[in-house]
Amino acid sequence: MNILFWVCTGLTAAGLTIFLLQIIAVRKMLTPPQEEPSCGANFPPISVLKPLKGIDDNLYDNLDSFCRQSYPAYEVIFSLQDHNDPAYKLACKIKEKYPDREIRIVIEPYTRGMNPKVNNLIPAYQASRYDIILISDSNVLVGPDYLRSIGRHLSDPSVGLVTNLIRGTGARTLGSLFENLHLNSFIVGSVCFLDRYLRMPCVIGKSMLMRKKDLEAIGGLESVKNVLAEDFIIGREVHRSGKRVVVSGYLINNVNQYWGLSRFLNRHTRWAKLRWKIGGARYVSEILTNAVFISCLPLLVAGPSTATVALACAAASVKAAGDRHLGIRTGTVMRAPAYLLAPLKDILIGLLWFVPLLSDRVAWRGNRYRIDRDSRLAPAPENGLWSLPYRIADAIRERSV
Repeated sequence: MNILFWVCTGLTAAGLTIFLLQIIAVRKMLTPPQEEPSCGANFPPISVLKPLKGIDDNLYDNLDSFCRQSYPAYEVIFSLQDHNDPAYKLACKIKEKYPDREIRIVIEPYTRGMNPKVNNLIPAYQASRYDIILISDSNVLVGPDYLRSIGRHLSDPSVGLVTNLIRGTGARTLGSLFENLHLNSFIVGSVCFLDRYLRMPCVIGKSMLMRKKDLEAIGGLESVKNVLAEDFIIGREVHRSGKRVVVSGYLINNVNQYWGLSRFLNRHTRWAKLRWKIGGARYVSEILTNAVFISCLPLLVAGPSTATVALACAAASVKAAGDRHLGIRTGTVMRAPAYLLAPLKDILIGLLWFVPLLSDRVAWRGNRYRIDRDSRLAPAPENGLWSLPYRIADAIRERSV
């Protein structure tokens, strides 16, 4: 017990130290630069690619925000697989609302890849008119100065890709609250920490601005059509090609309002599996720096005592307070009591960490895959013990229709 307690105490202290460095990195990233290069920057036309599937939370306002950009010239392309997608009608309403904007709707059932998002993007990319593209998810809400803020970075020819920090907003359910707590602490903290201290740019697919020639130089979208973490791989390959990857401090909103807890668990199980397949041994660092989870292990193994309870409570308090600070710093609209759930979220994430060690199968957008190295996807067989929960869920869903 004594050995376990002191090992966990040391790891907890180390994890909280890393968390403090993440907070410092976020503060530095969000500090406006002394110079403002946008004054004399050139703003070339941009093709905004918006892959759509289904009705995301706040979808109409999300799409509308991209049509009100204070930017000289840009087009917005909504891309869908078929006319029956419920997002199609909303896309049509947006197009009708802005008749003077360059807005197009591309519908093409492209199915040559295993990544459904990339399948949706390729027809939009082929239809785009401009030499610079922006890939942005449908659950993103931005301000009117978004394109102008990030577009200025490409005036530097050494920059190959620009991505953004994100913050989760709008939670009205427990699943959405957990998702936003994770985005506003682990995700934003890790991105800033890796970029600031380790010089490892981490690209988030919610916002990727790049030149077509730089994307084509690494194989284009076709090269990632069978990859789950297409955003990370694109960023990594652009970086390897000798181009800089810039993480913009301009925060964009990832709107999550009505997520169920099962959706949260499924998403982060999938993300854990892709990080394991990409990071390998480095994946271990995630569990070792999860201070709240580690601090609870002595309490679980040896039972409650003054020492074990004090360790768990101290870690939970520091983490909740730090998450609250990050929320204020990033301008996240979240009530203070919500941060009391941050330690519970960290415990759930800690439990999910072990899943990739037991299974390499994922279910995503109605498809089932096996994840290989670098998050490459392969078809998963419909039979076998692993698929039993999904087949049961399908049967229940069919009976309820």
